[in-house]
Amino acid sequence: MASHNVVDKAKAFSEVETRVLDATKLAIEKWGVTRFTVADVCDLSDVSRATIYRMFPGGKEVLLEALHVRSLGEFFTTLLDRAEGAKSLEDLLVRSIVSASSQLRDDTHLAMMLATEPGTTLMQFTIDGLSRIVRVAADYLAPLVAEFLPKREADALVEVLARLVISYFLTPSQHFDFTNEASVTKFLRTNININELINN
Repeated sequence: MASHNVVDKAKAFSEVETRVLDATKLAIEKWGVTRFTVADVCDLSDVSRATIYRMFPGGKEVLLEALHVRSLGEFFTTLLDRAEGAKSLEDLLVRSIVSASSQLRDDTHLAMMLATEPGTTLMQFTIDGLSRIVRVAADYLAPLVAEFLPKREADALVEVLARLVISYFLTPSQHFDFTNEASVTKFLRTNININELINN
């Protein structure tokens, strides 16, 4: 597999924007998604209300959207970094699944949100957010998978795997551990005929 430079496809945030988004994340942890206010973000970030509205027109909803965009960008940039140097399609898929599953498992902010506001958080993985997650996953991973498969098949495989990882995270399997390379390799060899995909 050819070497790739990890490209952050998410919006590049300025230092002040980053401070505001960090404060937004902290405000959510302190007061919850529904109860935190832009005023809370102002206090935590030491940035004026006027500046926040200039950077994020629309206020709270735009802040939340920007935070989601940043989180997805960081998530998939880390995943690409770990997938770098994969020697085969199986190796690439194993690295990607393990990275994604491990990041979800170890995300303390996400764990807190699932514990305190499960309804709102689950919507980001299902009704409201699933299509975006699949789309971003395709943007990041499909070009790598396309080194081994035609583009159409690469896009379809990435979509299936993205949905699979989310399903595993929300309802972990008793038979496979997606944070373990050996277990993921066994799962792929049992359930996905990679050689047939490549040779078709």
